[in-house]
Amino acid sequence: MIDRYTRPEMGALWSDQHRFSIWLEIELLACEAQAELGIIPKEAVAVIREKARFDVARIDEIEREVKHDVIAFLTNVGEHVGPEARFIHLGMTSSDVLDTALAVQMQHSADILLRDLEGLKDVLARRAKEFKMTVMIGRSHGIHAEPTTFGLKLALWYDEVRRSIRRMEQARETISAGQISGAVGTFEHLSPKVEEYVCARLGLAPAPVSTQVLQRDRHAEFLTTIALIGASLEKFATEIRHLQKTEVLEAEEYFSAGQKGSSAMPHKRNPITCEQIAGLSRVLRGNAQAALENVALWHERDITHSSVERIIVPDSCILLDHMLVKMTSVLDKLLVYPETMKRNIDVTHGLVFSQPVLLALTKKGMKREDAYAIVQRNAMEVWTSKMNFRDVLKADPTVSSVLTEAELAEAFDPAKGLQHVDYIFQRVGL
Repeated sequence: MIDRYTRPEMGALWSDQHRFSIWLEIELLACEAQAELGIIPKEAVAVIREKARFDVARIDEIEREVKHDVIAFLTNVGEHVGPEARFIHLGMTSSDVLDTALAVQMQHSADILLRDLEGLKDVLARRAKEFKMTVMIGRSHGIHAEPTTFGLKLALWYDEVRRSIRRMEQARETISAGQISGAVGTFEHLSPKVEEYVCARLGLAPAPVSTQVLQRDRHAEFLTTIALIGASLEKFATEIRHLQKTEVLEAEEYFSAGQKGSSAMPHKRNPITCEQIAGLSRVLRGNAQAALENVALWHERDITHSSVERIIVPDSCILLDHMLVKMTSVLDKLLVYPETMKRNIDVTHGLVFSQPVLLALTKKGMKREDAYAIVQRNAMEVWTSKMNFRDVLKADPTVSSVLTEAELAEAFDPAKGLQHVDYIFQRVGL
């Protein structure tokens, strides 16, 4: 992963140093369990614990010769431990270490991502309340529809982030599984108690059944959850980008002092962070697709998944961490322009109140089909003439004969359409 996207905490989880430290702890715990079972001398475990260490550069050097990362790791550890190293990795296979360590890394990454999501949720809650009754135009098909509030838009995102948190919690539980079950998962050369011991101390649950590997539907669930969260972030980012268009300009990414928007046009203020988030979400979806392809392996295992996961798992965790932090910052500092929102409601000269007029006519006894035709006919005139919709309706005898001026005015009151905003906020939990 490109360093610019890597925050120190998340990046450290996926470093070679940290990965090998988890491998070493798994091996040491397995030795302890074997000693408790009387399979290896306890004195040997004490020596192993005292002397066991590794050097990343040396592991890389050995791997260039042996072409096997776990063997290179064990060889390097053995160089430090000495004769007692013969008890390390007893009865185990490479994937016992690889898959269990990967589970630990994913679990810890999920914890960081959950913390990020909680931070995003908190910012959305605060800003939703801030703009709870800030009236703006709602749009369907990109066309002005009816008034809503900017707070409702943010409340909708808040609720979506809550679902993201629940999904990530479930995905964390799914990937928090380890295995120390041997070459084909039968525990032929070691006791299941070793697996129980190791997993308990790593905060994992033993997989109820495994082959030589943990089954990759677990990993696919984790990565599709990450991709789905990324899709939500893209949705938020795309909306902000639309609202920042010059002809709309109802909200805008914060533009810091000294920031430049274009090498050619000094006036530009571009939604670059939201564009970045929208682009990176595509990477997350591609990685999730690769994770789905990894589910089907040959028999008890092959390694078609291995090379893929070395890229997609750390990259997806690092990218989503980056995207969540960036989106939280965007929303925290988002510039919001209520006056522009109010002005944009009037762009269509009152056409956005066509439904209240339609309903007012039907409530007075007019057939819906007739009322629709009358309102639409007058609306089409406004699209062309740019006259005020209320004035056009007032001048239409088929309308004025049914609705009083007060009743017509009531149909153009935006507050009436927003009478349930408090109720929606309460239902969302804000």
